[in-house]
Amino acid sequence: MIPKKNPEKEVGRNSSLYFAIGLNVMLFISWQAIEYKTYEKEEIVQEIVVMEKVVEEEIPLVISTNVPPPPPPPVVMQESVQIVEDTEDVEETIFESTESSQEDLISTNQEVIRVEDVQVGEIEEVVEVPFAIIEDVPLFPGCENVKKSERRACFQQMMNEHVAKHFNYPELALEMGISGRVFVIFVIAPDGQITKIRTRGPDKILEEEAHRIISLLPRMIPGKQRGRPVSVPFSVPINFKMADQ
Repeated sequence: MIPKKNPEKEVGRNSSLYFAIGLNVMLFISWQAIEYKTYEKEEIVQEIVVMEKVVEEEIPLVISTNVPPPPPPPVVMQESVQIVEDTEDVEETIFESTESSQEDLISTNQEVIRVEDVQVGEIEEVVEVPFAIIEDVPLFPGCENVKKSERRACFQQMMNEHVAKHFNYPELALEMGISGRVFVIFVIAPDGQITKIRTRGPDKILEEEAHRIISLLPRMIPGKQRGRPVSVPFSVPINFKMADQ
């Protein structure tokens, strides 16, 4: 005889349900354990501010009895017009002019200067005529007996000889390797003196040497324009070149 089992009394019938409930309970407990947070306890000092009641003092109003009186009202000036009969003769005061007339000046000045007696001096006009267009070129000492047509070439030749004679290459420029061309401009004055020397070059050392050479020029015979001595500007280049260049 096979015993019969009651399906309602079977233990393993709801095992899957119990497993699912147990699993959910464990997941919930695990989640709560993960999310649980702890905080460090800090000592909080609570300060208590004691406010005392401010007693407002009532300041009594003191009314001074010594109040200065108000200023007096402005005085109204009343015009009083007095009519005087025109019976008295009034003497008029005559003012004489202190300015002197032209007739008085002529009478007081014994000497009268006439226009004819005034002498007007001539003002000398400083004229500079370029060397290339002047009628009579300045003469370098030694070119006096040269033909007029050859005087420009003689002046240029004597100028080149003067530069070559007094040329001295500065030692400092040699040590520093300074070279180049210096342009010198000067003026031959109406009295033959060398004036207004100006230099322009690559270095101050070379400019000073070129200035020294031109300052040693002798006194010239001045150039003439229309028979009158005039200033004549002249320019000359001085080339400073080393031997190995």
